[in-house]
Amino acid sequence: MRTSNIRRDKPATTNRINAYLLHHLQSLIFSLSKIYQSPATTIMTVAVIGITLSLPGGFYIFLKNINAMSGDFHSTTQITLYLTLKIDDNKARNLQREIDSMQMVHSTEFISRQDALEAFRQSSGFGKSIDTLSSNPLPHTIIVEPIAGIDTFAARNLLKSLQATPEVDIAKLDTEWLERLYTILEIAQRSVAIITILFAFAVLLIIGNTIRLDIQSRYQEIIVTKLIGATNAFIRRPFLYGGLWYGLFGGICAWIIVEIGYLAISGPINQLSLLYQAELIFVTFSMQDFVTLLLSSTLLGLSGSWIAVARHLNQIEPT
Repeated sequence: MRTSNIRRDKPATTNRINAYLLHHLQSLIFSLSKIYQSPATTIMTVAVIGITLSLPGGFYIFLKNINAMSGDFHSTTQITLYLTLKIDDNKARNLQREIDSMQMVHSTEFISRQDALEAFRQSSGFGKSIDTLSSNPLPHTIIVEPIAGIDTFAARNLLKSLQATPEVDIAKLDTEWLERLYTILEIAQRSVAIITILFAFAVLLIIGNTIRLDIQSRYQEIIVTKLIGATNAFIRRPFLYGGLWYGLFGGICAWIIVEIGYLAISGPINQLSLLYQAELIFVTFSMQDFVTLLLSSTLLGLSGSWIAVARHLNQIEPT
């Protein structure tokens, strides 16, 4: 008898699980069909969600490109050494070889006084005035490129050690503008984080209001369903899946908007790259970014519908 009871319980449990999963599938399809049956409302809601999410998405792409460019700038940080005027060419080149052999130095470039004066003559346009000078006022210069990935603290220590060399008159490390740039980027990143939170809250309100209107339009249907014994969880599922669909389609719409904006400015960026003879690579959403956007928008849709259903469904009770 015990064995037969166990055998009867297993099919009953399996049937309950199958019925539970079947209703989830039916709710998923039913919510999609309800969205399809009201195209005007769906298009407006999805468009508003897409536009709302595209703003933080666009800011994210902008910061992503700025961070990539600033990383390239950081990798090309250089130290410029202006030697004393008394040092001759041979001693200056010997000093260059000594600096080049240092552990924190990747490479060095030597610019003689004559080369510096000739470059200044060609770029300044004061050729005749320079010819009137009795002597060359420009010093020998050594441009030092630190190793890749060096941080600001290590670069400053290298600067101090080079500055202490007797043959060096002035040592200059142009990192202050980089520090300003990183500070501005940090402010921008925090601003984008705040904007993203605010717009995410706006998406919750949009989807919550849409689901609330859907609940009100099906008020009598919900009353009848409760009268025949349906639980709140049973009634809640189609609305939750409705919010899920709104969030998913809104995320896809946001991605399309950002991609259209990228295509719109890619032409001027390529033209700017040609004018400055520089390789400016402007990146857009990666596959990971795309998946993150869809998951985030879907989660927002599900959360917004859950809040709306939890608040309004419990207020509907048959009298």
